[in-house]
Amino acid sequence: LLLLIILPSAALVFDTTFILTMSYFIAAISNSGGAPEQAYRKMQAAGACPEKPFAEMFKFEVPSLTVGTLDTLMTLSDDLVKTDSVVEGIVRKIERTSVELFEKRAPELSVGGVPAQRYIQQFAWDSAKYPNRRPLKELVSLIAGGAAGIEEELKQLSASFADKQQALTDAKRKQGGNLMQADLNDVLNDDIMRKVNVVDTEYLKTVFVAIPKSQKENFESSVDKMASDLVGYGGPDWTRDPSKLGQPVSFGSKVDRHTKRGSPVVPGSAQLVHSDEDTMLYAVTILKSQYEAGYYEGDEFQPGTKIDFEEEFAKACREKRYVLREFKWDSSAASKSAMAREQLKVEVDGMKSALMRWCKTHYGDAFVAWMHIKVIRVFVESVLRYGLPVDFTAVLYKVHPGKDVQLTQALDKALGNATDDDLEDDGDEYHDFVLLKFDP
Repeated sequence: LLLLIILPSAALVFDTTFILTMSYFIAAISNSGGAPEQAYRKMQAAGACPEKPFAEMFKFEVPSLTVGTLDTLMTLSDDLVKTDSVVEGIVRKIERTSVELFEKRAPELSVGGVPAQRYIQQFAWDSAKYPNRRPLKELVSLIAGGAAGIEEELKQLSASFADKQQALTDAKRKQGGNLMQADLNDVLNDDIMRKVNVVDTEYLKTVFVAIPKSQKENFESSVDKMASDLVGYGGPDWTRDPSKLGQPVSFGSKVDRHTKRGSPVVPGSAQLVHSDEDTMLYAVTILKSQYEAGYYEGDEFQPGTKIDFEEEFAKACREKRYVLREFKWDSSAASKSAMAREQLKVEVDGMKSALMRWCKTHYGDAFVAWMHIKVIRVFVESVLRYGLPVDFTAVLYKVHPGKDVQLTQALDKALGNATDDDLEDDGDEYHDFVLLKFDP
């Protein structure tokens, strides 16, 4: 006797409503040399009759499959448990993806154009897709391989969709964030920028610094002193000291320019550009860089080096929780950004629709593969338990809500030798007949 519980679709949460699913049992018992109709009536009386109204029962045809050797069946029996779990997982992934895509509304998934429950109740082996005369091991590999291909395709499509969604989210964040993160070309305009003195020469550059509004006074009073140890202002003594007239003057590598240090900020250059509820944006002009003179090592000249101040000034800003924005004003950038966001939205909507169609199409393929693995388990476990020749009858119970335990107990009593202890040493349920359980 074999009993297989099938729950065709997961218990999913849509909005705040918890939806319970209908459960199914597939039971298969040995005909013991008698007519299949006798076994059918026995199983109907066990739990699907007026005296025991725990379920509605349907005939369930299991095809004649290739038996092979006993060792092969025993090995396959263990492998089928894993395969069953893997294929079920693929079905559930498609269900979860569909729920997310349909924004918590119940997705309209079907199997061969009919609801999953009806497909189970009308199940028929697909010999064209899964030839039943092929060796069982090959048949299982064929089914599992097809399901694995579906999973890989879903993984790739989901990853591409997630990346595109993230790109759209980032674009919206830049549009709607404060001055520390928003795209400044979206926030500023020609009227604002006309009032800002922007410098970009060989030696000077205007940079834009975003600060929290609460730091306004502190920033304005200390900005000229930021990174005060960065720039070397030392050099030859060019003062008109009569006592040094005619003496040689130190220059180049003989001068330590860092005997006197200061900030790269041009004093008085800070300009308030724009502000919002939480942040403020300033334009500050700084020294671009400093040249350290080259020198001779023996007869070989070592060229001088150029020190870039912008990166070091950005570090000084971060220490004070200011943000040096990488920004170059482009009056046409706002419209370009809007067009880019709109294009991203179109692409996201298109990928979402395509993924929804994919789920509707491939859910049925995955579910069919899952059911065929279940049927193979029915066949293998029945042969291992009841022996050869193959002679058993299978039925499908559509369990009435909340009657799972009562139906299981009734089947134990009618089809097996029910005892008070139905647990094996490893904690799994044990029955005199084969019972395969799984939850969605």
